[in-house]
Amino acid sequence: MKKLIILAAALLGLHPGVQAGELPATNPIVVGNTRITVITPALFRLEYAMQGRFVDEQTLFACNRDSLCNDFTFSEVAPNRYQVETDFFRLQFDNDGFPAVGRYNMALYLKNADGTETDLKSRSNSGKNLGGAISTLDMVKDRVPTQNGLLSREGWYVIDDTGKDLVIDNRLALRDRTHVIDRYYFMYGRDFKAAFAALGAISGHVPMTRKYMHGSWYCRWWDYTADEYLQLVDDYDKNDFPIDNIVFDMGWHLQKEATTGTGASVSRGWTGYTWNPRYITDPEGLMRTMHERGLSVSINDHPHDGIRPHEEGYADFLREIRREKPELIVNDSIVPFDLGDETYMKYFFKYTHEPSERKGVDFWWLDWQQSSMYPRVLGTTTPSLAWINKLYYDRSKRDGLRGASYSRWAGWGDHRYPIQFSGDSFANWNLLAFEVELTATSGNAGCYYWAHDIGGFYGGSGPEYPELYARWTQFGAMSASLKIHCTRDPKLDRRPWMQGEAATRSLRAAYHLRSRLFPYIYSSVRQTHETMLPLIRQMYIDYPEADEAYENPQQYLFGDLLLVAPITAPGKGENCIATQTVWFPEGEVWYDWFSGKAYPGGQRPGVAKGLDEFPLFARGGWVIPMQPYTPRPATEPLDEVVLRCYPGADGADNTSTLYEDDGVSDACERGEYAKTALNYRRDGSRVTISVSPANGSYEGQPQQRNYRIELPAVRSVGSVRVGSKRVAPRRDETIAGYVVEIPARSIRTATTVTVEQMQL
Repeated sequence: MKKLIILAAALLGLHPGVQAGELPATNPIVVGNTRITVITPALFRLEYAMQGRFVDEQTLFACNRDSLCNDFTFSEVAPNRYQVETDFFRLQFDNDGFPAVGRYNMALYLKNADGTETDLKSRSNSGKNLGGAISTLDMVKDRVPTQNGLLSREGWYVIDDTGKDLVIDNRLALRDRTHVIDRYYFMYGRDFKAAFAALGAISGHVPMTRKYMHGSWYCRWWDYTADEYLQLVDDYDKNDFPIDNIVFDMGWHLQKEATTGTGASVSRGWTGYTWNPRYITDPEGLMRTMHERGLSVSINDHPHDGIRPHEEGYADFLREIRREKPELIVNDSIVPFDLGDETYMKYFFKYTHEPSERKGVDFWWLDWQQSSMYPRVLGTTTPSLAWINKLYYDRSKRDGLRGASYSRWAGWGDHRYPIQFSGDSFANWNLLAFEVELTATSGNAGCYYWAHDIGGFYGGSGPEYPELYARWTQFGAMSASLKIHCTRDPKLDRRPWMQGEAATRSLRAAYHLRSRLFPYIYSSVRQTHETMLPLIRQMYIDYPEADEAYENPQQYLFGDLLLVAPITAPGKGENCIATQTVWFPEGEVWYDWFSGKAYPGGQRPGVAKGLDEFPLFARGGWVIPMQPYTPRPATEPLDEVVLRCYPGADGADNTSTLYEDDGVSDACERGEYAKTALNYRRDGSRVTISVSPANGSYEGQPQQRNYRIELPAVRSVGSVRVGSKRVAPRRDETIAGYVVEIPARSIRTATTVTVEQMQL
């Protein structure tokens, strides 16, 4: 698109009223009290400020003021009427002294793919939104409305940041009342991926998470002793289930000793920071053993009552506050929790978090449930949850670690503090079905990584429950984290080997599958970081022109290459056979992960599965990076890579990527990571699978590895070569295909496998 240099035009007197500032090029555009900032071709900001007092400081949503787009035109189309145009939208507004958001002094047109335009007469969001996230599933038993996400079938969305607090030097500040309008118009049409790119441009990209956050978690509200925690890990290993994270719920700290404070529910003991010697006498020794066994440790935190007199660090905390900010003290010795005060939070973290982190705590589970009591940060308009999520995440980036948070969803901008805890839901089939759909629409709002209470927090102890738990676990295995948790009830225990023979077999298969898929999952997490595309996404994001993509919310894409449609209703017969409808997009062939059956696109069959399987499909013609099963999938060195390749159509030439880094440090932000290109090409009956040399390095990177090439759903093959050397493939009926084993070789060496005369 032709670019007009507004500064030169203003100097020539062609645009009266246009004020050229010191900003780069000609963006933002200032006309009177209106300022337009073109952030991307699909996103602009509209401000109206009396006396031209525009806002350049950050907010919790708009944290990046440096993203400016030059691909637009600006013109005066009539006296005092101006136009801004990109490939996605055309905006006209008047310089009439009033806020340019009305039907008469503003016109907004969405550009369609066929060259036409749609006049957007509404000045608020339409009712055709495709859904987003919710803050929590606490006490939810059935479907509830979600908040809006970015995506609408009308092709546009507005985020109103008007009046929201500013973030200056990491402190909240009220906005000047003269800043009247502050709106962000996402104008993407059917290019939904452009909407996510625009979100990243203004609100920052979702950061890389610590690798173990996507592993297998165990949590139960129960007062375990140190010996019981270690026995729990032994039992995971003995029963052949992988485990990466152990979460200590509230039993880790003193509770009965808390005699002051606001309290929560029926107890003052939810907040606590002093280790309870009745259960854990040597927390440092316990966590050292956990780390030696390849596990991370998280502990529960309800901070609403702050640090109180019964805590070990309270005397030192009080002394610091009395010295620096005595006005925070009431009744001579009580300092109520104040997350909006920088001094309070500095010493709060010093005397509550630092001691446990020195003992070995890896990250905190911020179990903030008190927004009804403390809805806003004192003296601001900012919700408490939004600010405390930021404070905890920023605090977690210590000693060279990348950030790690685990808390409820706080809305726009909260994607920068992953991951999210979906809260205390009930165990039933309706909730499972809703959770599947919610997880897929949450990405529309930037809520990319839910860690659900798999199996439900409340309920689930009857004879019908093992089937529900097995199906819930299959969904959890195909989500951002596989985390189990339940309430404090002797009848409830989510340990997967305690659910009866049939359910345990199903659960083990789901856990093993996730362990083997971990390289693909982590590579897909990297893609989300780079592109802002959700890890779990509804079908319409990739297939926006297909009506069926909007009509099948029971299924989703898990990364680029897997399609999942979890079973969310009880089955029939001894093997609990249940059916889920699956829509396969036109122009592609998808393969049943378990049977190898091919499903050409354009059909919408019902897929029946017994308890040991579920509807999971791989995109044909791509390389899916995997690993052999390991009981510590998030930390095991990748010394062997399994490359699974379902058949592609003739002419296929597709490249996927294996991403690797050290898993926990912030070195990946400085370029310390590796990517390996994986290509699948088919010419007639010849298939070539190419592994490029690893590009990049990081601490702890394996320098050699074995490769296992899996060719499922293949009836027969002719000759197979690794490079120029002919090798003998092995028939493997578990994948209804062939396997090629390649001994250890340098990761810097290109590897090519050629398969002749492949027959499907």
